[in-house]
Amino acid sequence: MDSFEAHRPHLHAVATRMLGSEAEADDALQEAWLRFDRTDTSDVENLGGWLTTVVSRVCLTMLDARKRRREEALEEGRLPDPVITRAPDPEGVALAADAVGAALLVVLETLQPAERLAFVLHDLFAVPFDDIAPIVDRSPAAARQLASRARRRVQGADPEAPTADREIVDAFLAAANGGDFERLLAVLDPDVVLRTDEGGGALRVLEGAQAVASSASFFAGTRVAHPAIVDGLAGFVATEDGVPVAVLAFVIEDGRITAIDALGGTDRVAGLGLEAFVG
Repeated sequence: MDSFEAHRPHLHAVATRMLGSEAEADDALQEAWLRFDRTDTSDVENLGGWLTTVVSRVCLTMLDARKRRREEALEEGRLPDPVITRAPDPEGVALAADAVGAALLVVLETLQPAERLAFVLHDLFAVPFDDIAPIVDRSPAAARQLASRARRRVQGADPEAPTADREIVDAFLAAANGGDFERLLAVLDPDVVLRTDEGGGALRVLEGAQAVASSASFFAGTRVAHPAIVDGLAGFVATEDGVPVAVLAFVIEDGRITAIDALGGTDRVAGLGLEAFVG
């Protein structure tokens, strides 16, 4: 137990970078602890490296499962439960342990699970490719290629994008709250798609700026928007009388909103770990 706890800060930092969520990182460490407790590690020379491998494999499984859940959910006519994190303040305060920046988190969410793992382990935690290879079931050379592809995506990311995206979301909220139809149209792409999941297995889809702008009154009234990063996208959690009632994520391209995923209703958003947005 003591030996595991000695490595916990490092393992939590790895898991948080991998998963983009402190809550999921806690789940990953719990699973890693169970595996550690069931295994005789008396002959393990590098326990830190062994535990990093265990946590990495747990995270890879969780990332794969997250991707499958989204595909299955959309096929079933619903939106998957997203990973939601408080948005950083304008000065870029760390999202989680070891300073996960908003720009990095957004890019990591676009990577395939194996690419994300290879990049995080090698570039952020200096794990050799010889050790990464068996985790992703590839050769060291292939693991190096995974990290290289991910690195190009990260290096090519616009560091100002999260701030710019947040400004567009804020403009959308201001226009929706004020009932300003023309301002809504100005921030919406002509072919924008709004997917709304209020539970019950019926996914409502609206297409086109006119239709989406007309439905934006869902935010009017007494709701309060709390900035959030939802599955790596700029978004917000809406509360009403201190109770979470909606979660929205925005896809933004070339300065306009091209897609919105909205989870609505207290029953639908219950269990999403939104306690941090209440109060």
